[in-house]
Amino acid sequence: MPPDTALPADELRAWLRLVHCPGLSPGAARRLLAAFGSPQRAVAAGAGAWREVAGADAAQALQQPSLDPDALFDGTRGWLAADPARRHVLTLGDPAYPGALLETADPPLLLYAQGRIDLLALPSIAIVGSRHATPGGLDNARAFATHLSQAGMVVVSGLALGVDGAAHDGALAGATAFGGGTIAVVGTGLDRVYPKRHHALAHRISEEAGLMLSEFALGSMPLASHFPRRNRIIAGLTLGTLVVEAAVQSGSLITARLAVECGREVFAIPGSIHSPQSRGCHRLIKEGAKLVETADDIVQELRLPLPPTPPTAGAGGVPDGRSEGSRRDPLLEALGHDPVTLDALSARLGWPTAELLARLLEMELDGRLARLPGGLFQRRGAG
Repeated sequence: MPPDTALPADELRAWLRLVHCPGLSPGAARRLLAAFGSPQRAVAAGAGAWREVAGADAAQALQQPSLDPDALFDGTRGWLAADPARRHVLTLGDPAYPGALLETADPPLLLYAQGRIDLLALPSIAIVGSRHATPGGLDNARAFATHLSQAGMVVVSGLALGVDGAAHDGALAGATAFGGGTIAVVGTGLDRVYPKRHHALAHRISEEAGLMLSEFALGSMPLASHFPRRNRIIAGLTLGTLVVEAAVQSGSLITARLAVECGREVFAIPGSIHSPQSRGCHRLIKEGAKLVETADDIVQELRLPLPPTPPTAGAGGVPDGRSEGSRRDPLLEALGHDPVTLDALSARLGWPTAELLARLLEMELDGRLARLPGGLFQRRGAG
């Protein structure tokens, strides 16, 4: 049974005014809380005290708020009342506030949560990566997340397109009555879904084995400045961060850097030396991230109990590409594991073009092969 997280009305109103006051920085809000001991006393202290503790800019922001505090309070209270069992506002003193975040340099003063807040107390791993992931990257994200969820870990990601979405989906598939599940940390208010394409996924997370989490007020739009702040929560919530695929300049590498700053582990999956989406992972490995080939590598590194290995997959629940079919199929052998052109396949196999195209189409329809931009083909999973 999760702890009761309901806030008294006067306390909720004070927290919202203090945390969401435009022009009042998180640092200034923290100083006010430390000086006065509670948000109610901080808000009631008056302009002179605000100026003395937090400076002139903070005092002016609180005196002339550009955000209607009454509308913010009424909207938040209505949102909570619509589903009190699954919707919560968590503050620093709440029993349900995640302890891992409290250990970071900049913990959010307030979190909105929708779904299973008990997941915040379970061991968790972040899985992040490219929004433009390859089919192989999506398969790896989903398979690693499924296996780690089956192992009782909560998979944390950011609900973005690509690797994030695949990780959430895999974690939901692997959740059991004994643990697992997923947390989506988002860069909007919880009454919005971004990207819109993930509306159904967000609903599944909040209604099934998952939790939606945000530090942004209801109604907040997906502003560019929100996502680096979201990334620090993803890194701070977890025991470690797994980067599946990432370009050299990517938000995933920012999350990995934030994980290091929090004293957490960083893991990376290696890929083709020819793939731009592997270069970020290779850089992380050069800088000391732990190279992983299976989900069990992560479980063992974090000293968690090993789950049973599914009988249809290689170690760690990730296909290892050594099935009987892959040894016997010359087309799979010719495809290898890197993207390849039709001309290169034709040269490797010596097959007539019509026959080769027919086989490629058959494999694509079976889900064993993906057709990529630029006339490239790539095998999927153990395919």
